Amino acid sequence: MTAPYARLPRWADYGLIPIINLAVAFLVAGLVVMLVGENPLHAAAVLVEGAFGNGQNIAYTLFYATNFIFTGLAVAVAFHCGLFNIGGEGQAYIAGLGVALVCLSVDSFLPWWLTFPLAILSSAAVGAFWALIPAYLQAKRGSHIVITTIMFNFIAASAMVYLLVDVLKPANSMAPQTRDFLPGAQLPKMGWLLEALGFSVRSAPLNISFLLALLMAFLVWVLIWRTRLGYEIRTMGFSPKAARYAGISETRIIVITMMISGALAGMMALNPIMGDQHRVQLDFVTGAGFVGIAVALMGRSHPAGIVPAAILFGMLYQGGAELAFEMPAISRDMIVIIQGLVILFAGALENMFRPTIQTIFASLSPRSVGVATAKGEGG
Repeated sequence: MTAPYARLPRWADYGLIPIINLAVAFLVAGLVVMLVGENPLHAAAVLVEGAFGNGQNIAYTLFYATNFIFTGLAVAVAFHCGLFNIGGEGQAYIAGLGVALVCLSVDSFLPWWLTFPLAILSSAAVGAFWALIPAYLQAKRGSHIVITTIMFNFIAASAMVYLLVDVLKPANSMAPQTRDFLPGAQLPKMGWLLEALGFSVRSAPLNISFLLALLMAFLVWVLIWRTRLGYEIRTMGFSPKAARYAGISETRIIVITMMISGALAGMMALNPIMGDQHRVQLDFVTGAGFVGIAVALMGRSHPAGIVPAAILFGMLYQGGAELAFEMPAISRDMIVIIQGLVILFAGALENMFRPTIQTIFASLSPRSVGVATAKGEGG
C-alpha cells in the first residue's frame, strides 16, 4: 500500500515547490546552453549581472516586472473563482484606448498627478468591460471562458490596429500610433529611488506605476482573504455546488470576478504608455498577458508570491537581452526557450514533484511514525 500524502506546510507549498521547479527549469536551460558550446555557469552569471548588476539594469528589470505584477494579479483573481482568464493580453491592449482617451484629452491643461488617477480609472474600466462580455457568456450561456477570452485577444488586436491606423493616428503621419503625450500625461521616473540607495541610473523607464502595482497586490490580498466578496469568490472556486447551496449567485460572482480581473490587466497599459512610450502604439503589451499566467502559477495565486515571480520574469527579460548581447552564440530565440522552460516547469508541470515531496513529508511526520510504531507493536 502506498504511503498517504501529507498536507504540506505553507513554507513548502508556497516556497519549496516553486524553488524546486525553478531549479529544474534552469538545469534544463543549462543543458540547452551547453548544446551551443557555451558555459552555463558563465551564462547564468551574465544573466544575473544583466538584470541586477547596476542601477540601470535593476530599473529595467523592475519596469518589466511591473507589467507582470498587473497581469499576474489579474490571472490569480480569476483562478480563485475557478476561472482561467487567458484574455489578459487583449484586456491590457484594449485598455490602452482608455489611457489614450484620457491623456490625449487632458494632457495640455492638467498636471500628471491629476491625469494619472483619471487614466487609472479609464484603463480599469475598459479592461473590465472587455472581460465582462466573456464573463456574461460563461455565466449565462455556458460558453467556456478559455475559448472566449482567447478569441477576445484577437478581437482586441484587430480593433486596436483599426483605431491606431484610421482613427487615432495624427494627420500627415505614417506611423500607426497616437501623437506624443504632453508632460501632463507623462509619469515621473523612479530613478531617484535607486540613486538614493547608492545606484547609478542614467535613464530607465521605471516609473511610479510600479508603486501602483505593489498597491494593487496589497488590495488583492485584502479582497481575497479579508472581505466577504473574497470569501464568496474562493468558495465558488473551491466548490460551485457548495456556493450555490449557500445562496451565492454564480452569475454575480463570475461577472464581478472577471471584471476585477480585467480591470487589473487593463491597468498594465499605464506602465508602457504613460511611463515609457508616452504614446499608444502597436503591440505595446508584448506578451505580458500570457506571462502573467506563469507568474500567477509560480506565485501560487498569492500576491506575496506573484511579486517575486514577476521580478524573476523581469530578470529573464532584462538579463536575457544582456545575455544575447554578451554571448552571441546564445540568440534571442534561445532566451525565449529559457523563458519557456521556466513557464513549463512553473506552470504546466507545477505539480510534477509534489507527490514525491508529499510522500517525504508523510514519512517524516510524527503521526506517520506513530502509526508505524503502533503497527509494529500490534504485530
